[in-house]
Amino acid sequence: MKIILFLTVFLFSSSCYSQQVYPLNTDFDEVPQNSYLKDSNNELTPYIGTYKSSFQNREITIYITKEVQKFFKALRVYQDALSIRYVVKNSAGAILQDTQSMTFQPNQFEHTIYSHGTYPNQNIVWFNYGGTNCRVGWGAIELKKISTTQLSWEYRPNDIILDSSKCPQGTDINIYLPETKGLIFTKQ
Repeated sequence: MKIILFLTVFLFSSSCYSQQVYPLNTDFDEVPQNSYLKDSNNELTPYIGTYKSSFQNREITIYITKEVQKFFKALRVYQDALSIRYVVKNSAGAILQDTQSMTFQPNQFEHTIYSHGTYPNQNIVWFNYGGTNCRVGWGAIELKKISTTQLSWEYRPNDIILDSSKCPQGTDINIYLPETKGLIFTKQ
């Protein structure tokens, strides 16, 4: 009898908390909390890979992967998302910045680049970038797929006012990602 009661309660409780699934580009404001925005049409898949470009005597390598059911605390939704990690080197090959080997905590914002939607008819994915130290460089990135092997990059950093209360003296506050529009990255 206890087993039947347990199974009944379990099945009832799991059906009450079933996650609602919506298409990837559903407006965040129009879904209940803890919903799942699923990439059911594989809109994100063509962007996955390793890409390289050069800009102002720097070599930039971006590594794009897909995370399934990533939870975004600020939005209170789960979403299939692309994640970008990168390595920036100077002309001598010295690493200026490397997020490829970083371990991100759940809900970490600094150093992260996650997609938050696509414009499928335009082959564009837009990303939020959390910036680096002291959130320097936070902003928006758009990637446009122009062929099976090339992406066009646009990065628009937002402004931030820094003082010693927000950022300790001596902290690296350089933006190493290319601040430009139309930079071509080629798949490796």
